Order: sequence, then C-alpha cells, then structure tokens
Amino acid sequence: MNSLNDSDPHAPEVTPLTLWDKLGGRALTIAIVVHALVIVLGAFWIFQIIPQPAPETNIVTIPPGNGGGARNVEHQLKEKQMRQIVPVSGTRRVVADNARAPFIIPEQTDVFGPMNALASPGSGMTGGLGGTGMGDGFGKGNGRGRGIGDGDGIGHLIGPLLPLTYHKRCVRENRMHSITDNGGNPASEEAVLKGLRWLKANQNADGSWNGQSKVAMTGLALLAYFGHCETPASPEFGESCMSGIVYLVNLGMRNDGRMADNLTANPWSYEHAIATYALGEATTFCKEVGQPVDYLAEVTQKAGQFIIDNQHTNGGWAYAYAKEGGHTDVSVTGWQIQALSACSHTGIKYQGMNSCITHGLKYLAGCQNADGGYGYTGPATGVGDYSTLTGVGMLCNQMWGKGNSPQVRKAAKYVLDNTQFNYNGSTCDLYGHYYESQAMMQSGGEDWKRYNAIFRDQLLGNQEADGSWKVPGGGQKIRAAAPTYVSDKTYRTCLCVLMLEVYYRFLSTGGGGTGHSGL
Repeated sequence: MNSLNDSDPHAPEVTPLTLWDKLGGRALTIAIVVHALVIVLGAFWIFQIIPQPAPETNIVTIPPGNGGGARNVEHQLKEKQMRQIVPVSGTRRVVADNARAPFIIPEQTDVFGPMNALASPGSGMTGGLGGTGMGDGFGKGNGRGRGIGDGDGIGHLIGPLLPLTYHKRCVRENRMHSITDNGGNPASEEAVLKGLRWLKANQNADGSWNGQSKVAMTGLALLAYFGHCETPASPEFGESCMSGIVYLVNLGMRNDGRMADNLTANPWSYEHAIATYALGEATTFCKEVGQPVDYLAEVTQKAGQFIIDNQHTNGGWAYAYAKEGGHTDVSVTGWQIQALSACSHTGIKYQGMNSCITHGLKYLAGCQNADGGYGYTGPATGVGDYSTLTGVGMLCNQMWGKGNSPQVRKAAKYVLDNTQFNYNGSTCDLYGHYYESQAMMQSGGEDWKRYNAIFRDQLLGNQEADGSWKVPGGGQKIRAAAPTYVSDKTYRTCLCVLMLEVYYRFLSTGGGGTGHSGL
C-alpha cells in the first residue's frame, strides 16, 4: 500500500482553489454584470421615460367646490404677491389673538363696481370658504378650506368675533341695503370708488401719502380703504393697502410704537392717534383675510398702550402727549378715543383701557355746553357762533356704547338746529362734518334723514374728474377748528371718501333707516 506521501504518476494534477473560486467565481461575475445592467436600465427609465415635474408656476389649482373659478386664481396670485411685501425690520411674525370675523364675502357682481378682494361670482362660503363642505354655509358645492370654487350659494361665517360695526362694509347684502336704506345712491358709491382710485394713483413708492403729515395722511388713506372693506387681499387696492400698512409698521418699529416722524413737534399726538386708528383696523382685517404682516400686532399693541399710558391727568389728551400742563382739547382727545376703539376690536390685550375711556368720556362731558354743543377746550369755546366739534363728542360716546345717553341726544338736536354745509362757502368745515356725518348716521331716524339731505349732494357736486375733491370754501375763510388743512388734497379727499362711506361703515345705533340698516 502506498502511503499518503507516495505520488501516483497517473493521477490528475489538482490546482489549488483561489478565494475568488471559493466565492463563486465566474457565476458571481455574471450576476454582478446582470445587476449592473438592471440598475443602468432602471435609471434610464426613471430619468428618461417618466416625465419630470414641470417647473413651479404661480397658478394654483383649486379643488372643485364653492364659487370663483378664474377669479380665485387671480385672488391666489394677488395673495402670493402680498406675502412678498413685508416690513424690513424683522422676521418674527406677530399676530393678534381672538380677532376672527363673521362677515360674508361680498360678490363681484356689485353694480357699482369692484368692492374688495374677497369677492367672487356666486360664491358660497363657510368657516373654510366652502359650499356645504366644512363649516355651516348654505351654498352648494364640495369646496373646503379657503379655496373659492364653482359653487352657487351664499355662505355664512368666517369667524365669530369681527365687530358688528364692520358688517355693513363687507356683507354684500347688508351693504347694498344700507346704501339704499340710509340715503345713499349709485352716485355716492361711484364717488367713493373714484376717490379710492385717486388715492391709489397718488401713493408714494414707500407706501405713504403726501400731505402736511405723511404719517397722518397714510392713516387716513388706509381708513378710507378699510371703510370700503378694501384689504391687502383686494384685487384692485390690495397692494396699495399692504404698502401703506407696511410703511406704518416700519415707522412704529423704528420708534418703539410711536407713530410720527418728529416726536418733538406738538401735533404728533394727532399723527400718532390717526395712524394707530388705522393700525387697529388693519390688524383686525389682516387676520381675518389670512394676510399676516410681520410686527403689525406688536406695533398696534405698543401704539395703543402708549395712548393709554399718556392720557392727561384731566382725562383728555394734550399736544405732544403732555400728561400735566400743556394744551388739551376735544379735537386731540377725539382721535385718541377713536384709535382705542379700533384697538379694542383686535383681540390684543391692553392695560387700563376701561378706566382710560371712562376718564376720557368724562373729560368730553365737561366740554359740552348746556345747549348740547361741544366746545374746543371747554364749554362756550366754539368757532364763531357754532360749536364745530359737537360731532366729536357724539361719535366718541357712540363708539363706546353710549349712543342713547342724554349728552348724545342733546348734541344731535344741537347739530340739526344749527349745522350748515355749503361746500363753496364758509360753512364747508370738512373736519367737523367728518364727525357729524358719522355721529348723525348712528343717531339714525329722522335725525339722519335731515342731516343726509344737508351734506350728500354737496359732496357729490364738488368731486373733481380725477376722483379728488376741490378746495372748499370758494375763497372764503372756513368756519372750522383747523381751516388751513383743507388746502391738502389728500386730507380733504380722505375726509370726503370717509363721509360717503358712512352709509355702511358704521351701524345705526339709534334705529335709523329700514330693513338691514339696524343690524
């Protein structure tokens, strides 16, 4: 027997196995090649056969639902544009709490022309702008969220907390009834639109408007926009409105909430109050239409709190916000109380608001004469033979729930017995009638009918072709607390627009009008 070490010359030669042979050798090579081909073919199929997504465009596809169609595409485009306009001062977004609103979206079928951006033909709307989708609207369609599709009903509510005083501006049915029921007409509404278009055409690049005070004029112009329910989402006026808001917000950020260019000048208490009034309404409307503005609520809070914290010890407000001494009067005080009223609707919390207003209305009561008129700095301090600031005292009380007080009733009688309005004569006090038109509208009834007959046609007959209003007075000295301001075209145009918006801008607290006017 041969041993294991013996060699057999006839045995086949055996080659030792390599590691590659042990792992599979040729079969593994074939598998790797096959898998590589599969990967290459798969990649080619993914990138060449399957079409790549188209580049993003600005056109937003809206699910079928509640009204709008092409109109909604326009709305979405404008909304996207508006989001690009933000204050330069910061990046943190601040919004007010609890400022939602129950107003119905107006329809674009208004015979007087476009009203605001929240409009679409036949649109139904619910809590999410859907027909019978999500919410409690009663329009047809399957829409939901904030899309405006092709429904054909009238929806219900966006939210429950928008002040009732805003309803007539934005609920189309109420607005149209209000114009008719309260003595307006198609000409008055067309005059408003022409005035707003003049404002839009004459806005500065930085969002402000020129005048004796850019800050105050910007505030008045924004109030005129809001009075017609024009918001940053409006198709026609949205960009202009947003630019004005951003101008004021940036100013407030620079000045820690103080709204004026020159904080050492006496009149800056006027500028601050008018701008704060506009910021208060802007905060409410911007939240409602889902158009946040960086720092808007923060500036509004600081501006409103500044008014509260700098009330004069006598209950009024003074030039340059002096808290003692200085000069207080009904005119300055009136703007502060109006501004705080707008702030009170935002849902923002303010410290000392109630006691401040109580003290302020008490100051005004001390300036009322026995005959019902309100003096400038106290009783018996009117202009000539007429107390031109009577409307101030009336309106401030009405804004704070005292429209049926004896003081207001006595003041309304004084106005009816004594007021005059000749646009081309000495009695064209646009400032005084700005207040009287609002106050008498809220008094309602026969008081309003008689007053409306005094002022409406005087305004309609003196609007320029470009939408502005001509210089009043006919060359005569105007009987007014501040007669020189009417030389400012922006100022007088804003006042006239606001006066003609009175048919739907505020409620009639005294039961005036018929139908829907007393909502």
